[in-house]
Amino acid sequence: MFYWVMKRIFLGPVLKLLFRPWVKGLDNIPANGPAIIASNHLSFSDSIFMPLMVRRPVVFLAKSEYFTGTGIKGRLTALFFRLTNQLPMDRSGGAASEASLGAGMEVLSHGGLLGIYPEGTRSPDSRLYRGKVGVARLALKAGVPVIPVAMIGTDKVQPIGKRLPNIRRIGMIFGEPLDFSKYRDQAEDRIVQRQVTDEIMFELMRLSGQEYVDEYAAVVKLRLSGQPARPGGAAERPASPAPVQGGQARTGNGGAREQQQDHANQQEAAKRENAAKQEDDGGAAAAV
Repeated sequence: MFYWVMKRIFLGPVLKLLFRPWVKGLDNIPANGPAIIASNHLSFSDSIFMPLMVRRPVVFLAKSEYFTGTGIKGRLTALFFRLTNQLPMDRSGGAASEASLGAGMEVLSHGGLLGIYPEGTRSPDSRLYRGKVGVARLALKAGVPVIPVAMIGTDKVQPIGKRLPNIRRIGMIFGEPLDFSKYRDQAEDRIVQRQVTDEIMFELMRLSGQEYVDEYAAVVKLRLSGQPARPGGAAERPASPAPVQGGQARTGNGGAREQQQDHANQQEAAKRENAAKQEDDGGAAAAV
């Protein structure tokens, strides 16, 4: 009820008057039934303007930090996000992200529209970054179409770090639904998940006209802030253990040291593969 009142009576009309949003391809949103709306992510305000123009309610996966703040400001922020149809998304990977994706599946199973930012965080420089496979996993498991949408100009309205928005016109372009039903039986195949994600990102690049960067935006943000990035999908794997020469087992202290090194290499390789998987799975949520 709150969502409808704010969108139709109070906040919605004011935003339309001030920012005069233009829209193309709105008819590509199905009148009913489940679908994923996958958007580029330029600004915090994307989650306000895009649902404003879609006739049906859109439920977004938003970063969990918005729901766990302390003090009056933190509680008000959490309340606002809950009342505006947004669900917490844990981007740390592993079981936490699985639970968050499960919440997205529930929205789709009830015939809803689920909004996702495949980049997982706002672009640091208005370019389009590598998408995470969470959007593909949801689309393949739920068997629903993906509607790509390009947000235009919202980075100029509210750049990262700016609290008060600039009053200027923004736009959005909804592309034709992408059907991945032919991959339904391969929903757990990571190569297929990456292929589907890349196809979605290609459409977002085509619609938005953004320059594409084949790197995770979160990694770039860490680098810009001077923090070390955790090992990701672009990292090289350590060399494989060397084979035994001439079919003879390695013996003595030298052999023991080689076996220890082999074991260390295998552990490091497993660690990097797991980190790469977490980086890829670490959410498709709205994020700072």
